[in-house]
Amino acid sequence: MCSLVLLLAVAAVRISSRSGLPSLLLYLGIGIAIGQDGFGNVVFEDAELTQVIGYAALVVILAEGGLGTKWKEIKPALPSAVAMSTVGVGLSVGITATAAHFLVGLEWRQALIIGAVVSSTDAAAVFSVLRRVPLPSRITGTLEAESGFNDAPVVILVVAFSTVGPVDEWYLLVGKIILELAIGAAIGLAVGWLGAYGLRHVALPASGLYPIAVMAIAVTAYAAGAMVHGSGFLAVYLASMILGNAKLPHSPATRGFADGLGWIAQIGMFVLLGLLVTPHELSDDVLPAIVVGLVLTVVARPVSVFLSLAPFRVGWREKALMSWAGLRGAVPIIIATIPMVSGVAGSERIFNIVFILVVVYTLIQGPTLPSLAKILRLGDSSEAADLGIESAPLERLRGHLLSVAVPRGSRMHGVEVGELRLPPGAAVTLVVRDGESFVPLPSTVLARGDELLVVATDPVRDAAEHRLRAVAKGGKLASWLGTDREPAG
Repeated sequence: MCSLVLLLAVAAVRISSRSGLPSLLLYLGIGIAIGQDGFGNVVFEDAELTQVIGYAALVVILAEGGLGTKWKEIKPALPSAVAMSTVGVGLSVGITATAAHFLVGLEWRQALIIGAVVSSTDAAAVFSVLRRVPLPSRITGTLEAESGFNDAPVVILVVAFSTVGPVDEWYLLVGKIILELAIGAAIGLAVGWLGAYGLRHVALPASGLYPIAVMAIAVTAYAAGAMVHGSGFLAVYLASMILGNAKLPHSPATRGFADGLGWIAQIGMFVLLGLLVTPHELSDDVLPAIVVGLVLTVVARPVSVFLSLAPFRVGWREKALMSWAGLRGAVPIIIATIPMVSGVAGSERIFNIVFILVVVYTLIQGPTLPSLAKILRLGDSSEAADLGIESAPLERLRGHLLSVAVPRGSRMHGVEVGELRLPPGAAVTLVVRDGESFVPLPSTVLARGDELLVVATDPVRDAAEHRLRAVAKGGKLASWLGTDREPAG
């Protein structure tokens, strides 16, 4: 049964890519179809188990997203992302909770829980959609970092609102959020740096061990952060980001392994959430969910984005796109299980409202985001594609074998091998073109789709990789355009 569901979910990705329908909705549909109201008649009502599995899946998804996040893109966006994931979340919670109380009639505790739950953007949805939309790196970096950062304060708020007794004063909540974020950030950076240092200086006997080690380090960051009452979600994202930018051996294989685990996590999480929901109980909460979602999408999200980004030089078109790109997915639904496990009165209704809201507005926002980017003239398809470089250590020879794939948009097309000007100690030893391999001459002209094997001694490995990436972006004029300068920091 599980293997058939997994195969069906994999086929659903193909349907999603052709139709533009978000794959998460197809996974939810699979869960509903095999649930107690579907043909499978599987009865599943364990909210606590769903929360545990959902947290585990979210750790894997955040790790996969962090490994694929480029530091050079996210570095300029960090201040704005932090503002959106803290100040922006606070504004969104306040506006959405007020609407849920006065327009829907929920009591304040329930309204605050809903406001906090739906203020978290979903990392899986954001990562999957943004990587298919050619947006400027500043927008992509801000949205990816926000989705990685805002889970932590939202979980803290929902746990605080779901505790029995009076809700803490606002300044205590703010202090708790700041402390947990600081602890999580410190642990994530430390674990990521130590893990990257270890993997770069310890040669493992098999290439397949590197992806396993990287994911184990990422999960360790989450565990360490959670054990000392810090933000484990922030810790795993930062640790994974450091590992993903550390130029580790076999890094493309590691990202492919993490991508596969991320898909499994998404499929399992969404199918399980589809099983947990009871469709015949949703009808009474459709209108409240649409009202709350409308206020969130049209009022709360734009206000939080525009106000939190006011101190930064961000144009109104970029703010408008980021307002619409606050994608929700499984994360709010998982977080909605916290009040169910805590026994909050009306928690089943909270879960139903959040579930309907996510489904309806994901159907609207996800498919329309590329069109909105075109309308706002924020597409950035002209940016040169980065090289895919895989490094395998040659421990006994004290060198590295770099496998370089020249993508379609690379400006390395048309460059002669001699014009690469690799540092002494590095050389292109083999070119694979159209399935045939040959030893290149200095006058050999490289083309799109080529695969190169570059041998570099250990001292010049980083310089050789940097030069290859510079030529891929600047072509023959890399030195004149400044793309071959060593990055700061």
